[in-house]
Amino acid sequence: MRGFPSSVTGIRKKVFTEVARLAYDGDYDRMEDLPYVIVPGEEAKYRESIFLERAIAGERVRVAMGLPLRPVDQRTLVSEGLSESAIAEKYYEPPLINIINYACHACPTRQYRITEYCQGCLAQSCRQACPKDAIRFVNGKCYIRQDSCIKCGKCAAACNYNAIIQLERPCQRACGMDAIGSDEHGRAKIDYDKCVSCGMCLVNCPFGAIVDKGQIFQLINAIRQGDRIIAIVAPAFLGQFGPEATPERLTAAMKRLGFAGVVEVAVGADLCTIEEAKDFMEKVPAQQPFMATSCCPAWSVMAKKLFPQFKDYISMALTPMVLTARLQKQKDPGCRIAFIGPCAAKKLEASRRTIRSDVDFVLTFEELQGMFEAKGVDFAAIPPEEEVPLNEGTGAGRGFAVTGGVAGAVVEAIGRLEPGREVKVVSAEGLQECKKMLMLAKAGKYDGYLLEGMACPGGCVAGAGTIQPVAKSIAAVGKYSKAADKQNALDSDYEMDLPMLD
Repeated sequence: MRGFPSSVTGIRKKVFTEVARLAYDGDYDRMEDLPYVIVPGEEAKYRESIFLERAIAGERVRVAMGLPLRPVDQRTLVSEGLSESAIAEKYYEPPLINIINYACHACPTRQYRITEYCQGCLAQSCRQACPKDAIRFVNGKCYIRQDSCIKCGKCAAACNYNAIIQLERPCQRACGMDAIGSDEHGRAKIDYDKCVSCGMCLVNCPFGAIVDKGQIFQLINAIRQGDRIIAIVAPAFLGQFGPEATPERLTAAMKRLGFAGVVEVAVGADLCTIEEAKDFMEKVPAQQPFMATSCCPAWSVMAKKLFPQFKDYISMALTPMVLTARLQKQKDPGCRIAFIGPCAAKKLEASRRTIRSDVDFVLTFEELQGMFEAKGVDFAAIPPEEEVPLNEGTGAGRGFAVTGGVAGAVVEAIGRLEPGREVKVVSAEGLQECKKMLMLAKAGKYDGYLLEGMACPGGCVAGAGTIQPVAKSIAAVGKYSKAADKQNALDSDYEMDLPMLD
């Protein structure tokens, strides 16, 4: 279950911590030793051999450092290509989401199976319900002929004993783009023409075989070489690092990692809200039948891939990450920006050539946690005099982190700008539901609406780089939003800067 500690999350934490420690130490010759640090001892804990566990750990280390997976049929060092990656200007190179083949369990693809609870009943309801005559009874028990089964599920629905179960590869089930198939060995394989890098396959793989590339190594290199790095932190951070990691203590904790300053991305969310509110008022329905929000990159890319006729109906407003980054670089032209957030797809967004000059690094909360561990940061030990509250975003901007928050903020802004105007809203979370929403829009069901799409069920708080349970994070963000001094995005102190950021 998402947000609860497991062996998979524990291994990921070890990998990020050791990569961060290596980068801070600057002793890159130790990279070959990291698989032995991450997987100590002589006996395997999770796989058939300690050697396989270390081989997988080596690939995890490479990907966490932004390096590609190694070919299985060639002898190469874990550190192969390190010199090219040990620079502060290293961007993500595709593919962002990777499958470590020999860590994949080759789980069954979608199928129905008969369990031991089959009673061989006289009614044989499952057989009667099957439209393809795929069920047979042998020695008093039924079985399904997989070559005839069309996976309709009618047999499972008809069984009075619930003896028929649906098996489906977890990563495949979680993928809203149908981008995961099988290779010649039955292992999971990603169709990168379909993939939008949401990372839902990553967090749903029980074997931890799917990993995303990181920039921890490059970011720490930039800090060590003396670059002035400003961290812009997404509002979904609330509660991610434990109860002691309050907004007041975050700035001090981040400075201990080497960051020069910390800004909340809710500032950019406020500016995004104002842009989208004005766009909606101007264009719907005068120029287009509906408008869709733009802040979730995976949703936006999905919509443009599958519904290209709607590309102009997606708001042209820059995302909160980009708006916040541009604002900071205007104020401090010599700085570099590190976005810290819950989202794997933000890494893809920041790698676009049009965005590279705005956002230099993207790290998830999981990766940042590795940096805290490497530097021994203890939030509870931060003295009160070092506590500086993050208090520039409005409640509306902070609410972007949860489903419904973006649309809600836009509606509130429109209510201030044009009192009495009714704005109809529909929200969808998870790419499968987003696709259904756009199908209804295609049929004309949402003319005049504001459409909000979120790739992750629950919103940004459920992103692939989050640590805490989704429900817990939603509650924490809600409390954080209500605590803001200002609630409407139009009350942002930065509204005057909006024209300059285009």
